[in-house]
Amino acid sequence: MTTVDTRRRLHRGWYFYDWANSPFYSSVTTVFGALYMSSVAETAAKSDTATNGPAPCRDAQGVTNTLQNCDISLFGLYFPAGSLWGYLISVATVLQVLVLPITGAIADRSRDKKRILGWFALLGAVCSGAMFLVEGSDWQLGVVLFLIANLGYGGSLVVYYSFLPDIAGPDERDAVSARGWAFGYLGGGLALLLQLGLFMAHKSLGISQDMAIRIAFLTSGIWWAVFTIIPLRALPARGGAHELPAEGSVLRAGFTELRQTVREAKGFPLTLAFLGCFLIFTDGISTVVAVSAQYGKDELKFSNQVLIVTVLLIQFVAYFGGMLHGLVARRFGAKKTILGSLVVWVLVIGFAYTVHAGDQVGFYGVAVGIGLVLGGTNALSRSLFAQMIPLGKEAQYYSLYNVGERGTSWLGPLVFAGIGQATGSFRLAIVALTAFFVIGFVLTWFVPVRRAIVAAGNRPPAVL
Repeated sequence: MTTVDTRRRLHRGWYFYDWANSPFYSSVTTVFGALYMSSVAETAAKSDTATNGPAPCRDAQGVTNTLQNCDISLFGLYFPAGSLWGYLISVATVLQVLVLPITGAIADRSRDKKRILGWFALLGAVCSGAMFLVEGSDWQLGVVLFLIANLGYGGSLVVYYSFLPDIAGPDERDAVSARGWAFGYLGGGLALLLQLGLFMAHKSLGISQDMAIRIAFLTSGIWWAVFTIIPLRALPARGGAHELPAEGSVLRAGFTELRQTVREAKGFPLTLAFLGCFLIFTDGISTVVAVSAQYGKDELKFSNQVLIVTVLLIQFVAYFGGMLHGLVARRFGAKKTILGSLVVWVLVIGFAYTVHAGDQVGFYGVAVGIGLVLGGTNALSRSLFAQMIPLGKEAQYYSLYNVGERGTSWLGPLVFAGIGQATGSFRLAIVALTAFFVIGFVLTWFVPVRRAIVAAGNRPPAVL
């Protein structure tokens, strides 16, 4: 097998981990998790009310009501069952912030980085599939399983991203990253399409709606585990890892390496500058995706069926958008392509503002626009950041990349919710999100990425 064939095999194997893990994000986290966990929590609250009296269930004025705003308790604290998913996502984010930096440091010091990827993927896949066991009022089991699955997801992504500099040269990384991201959206979209088909046809199949969702959890875990075998067979074991001293342990060396990285990162201010820019515009991206269904439902008055079609449309268009970004970056460079995509984001949001209630064609047009730039913007940011990472620090810097992305993802939803509450309209709230893209554009424009790459000790690609 030639060197070219070997590299292509590595690239294809790497793409498949995007394909493997995407159903956890698209199905478990984005679509079915919020729907099912809130329902299970409400069942638990109503059951507790029936057993212990109506105190845990109150309406907005604090008057007891066994059917509205039921509360659940944890460690003696009561909170609305409908708020469980929001709090769960927040706790999951905090756990990742605590764990992922150590994960990155350990991965960079490991003799077998691929094995760490495999164990995190297995942990996430097993716990994701085990959410099939959550039924009735057992929301506590769902909480534990989702938190562990989310740690497996985040930890595996840190290691997975860190393979990019190992398998692709500076001139290849934009295309490889874009194809991987696009392939992931295709896989996530296909899995979601099959699961939504089961969900919508559950009556004709003789199963309950809850069972259809539980099967979606199970199949997402199986999909994740089975397709992870492909990258584990294709990727190199060690990647760019350091040699460990004979007397050292991976865990101890990982903590030592993390402390050193935090101190040394100040010596690469341009890398940190680009990371800061990314954190701003990716907050806008994640917020637009997260609130698009709410905007369609509450502001534009669309049915759940329209919203489901919209989610699927975004998933599949994102495949073509990711591939397109890779082609454009080959001609104009990653930075210019990212800047162009940020302009498109502003235009898409502006168009969303003009869509009238009930205008399905217009709303689908917004979905197409989001899909075209969704995968590509993130994919090229991932590959461009890889160019700015000092050799041997890939997993650690990508842990900062992932932690930063999750740690700042609260600001966009806060802006959207706050302006929506203050104005009584989500139209003004959606327009306000353009600030993240405008500010991200301006700041990214002024980051000298070529100097940042050279300062990190790497060779810049021919087109940048």
